[in-house]
Amino acid sequence: MFKGTYTALVTPFDRSGAVDYGALRDLVDAQAAAGIAGVCPVGTTGESPTLDYEEHAEVIRKTVEYAAGRMQVVAGTGANSTREAVELTRHAREDGADATLQIAPYYNKPSPEGVYRHFAEVAEVGLPVLLYNAPGRTSRDIPVDVVRRLSAHPMVKGIKEAAGDANRVNLIRAACGDALDILSGDDALTLPMMAAGAKGVVSVASNVVPAEVVKMVDLALANDFAGALAIHTRLLPLFFDLFVEVNPVPVKAAMAMLGTALETYRLPLCEMRPENRAKLEATVRKLGLPVRESAAARA
Repeated sequence: MFKGTYTALVTPFDRSGAVDYGALRDLVDAQAAAGIAGVCPVGTTGESPTLDYEEHAEVIRKTVEYAAGRMQVVAGTGANSTREAVELTRHAREDGADATLQIAPYYNKPSPEGVYRHFAEVAEVGLPVLLYNAPGRTSRDIPVDVVRRLSAHPMVKGIKEAAGDANRVNLIRAACGDALDILSGDDALTLPMMAAGAKGVVSVASNVVPAEVVKMVDLALANDFAGALAIHTRLLPLFFDLFVEVNPVPVKAAMAMLGTALETYRLPLCEMRPENRAKLEATVRKLGLPVRESAAARA
């Protein structure tokens, strides 16, 4: 079910800090034009912690509307409360999302059994589930044995691996066989993970260079790893610099440099430090992207 390049879509805000649905439509259109397999609204990159419940549901609904069947919409509907995750997932299913991206419960630190029961209950909503392993955000991995148990559920279809460890692909494939589609959750590890059997990426960088990430992934899927490596090598500085500060601060800054989104965040997120912005801008310019003047980008 999950194969190719998926974009962890930013949530654009206007200068007042409100969700800019016109800009969201433009972003979805640009992703479709680049051949993206799917978009993941309201995940970490979509600033889900600072959207209220109504905004969260509306961004998903509007993304489905704007996508208009041109790509999958994998809705970020995870939460540290199982009840909330179930309710958000139910709304996403009713609004036409193709699947749900489910982060492991965070902060309350459930046991492996609690993690299993959480995901299993969300899966009962009836929307295909893409598990999301991001221990840097949640404080722990989803144990491979829990992944194995969940792979037996007919609605658990894949896992986004963002643990910074390409070996997780090997471990999951050894435990689950081909029961789950594995997607990289780290742009810089997409190619090594695909060499080990992953089927694509949920990318932050594809907010900035969607067509190039699509081409890299498609070449790897076609077993042209030499061609994919050339693109990986070209984009690697961008992959790194998009995480020079916490995501999604750098990716929004890069998009502002290109004029595709305003550099507007909601606290506690705020603008980049000047030295990091200068580093990111130098990388974006070196890639030959059409950078606006810095002052204009920040206005």
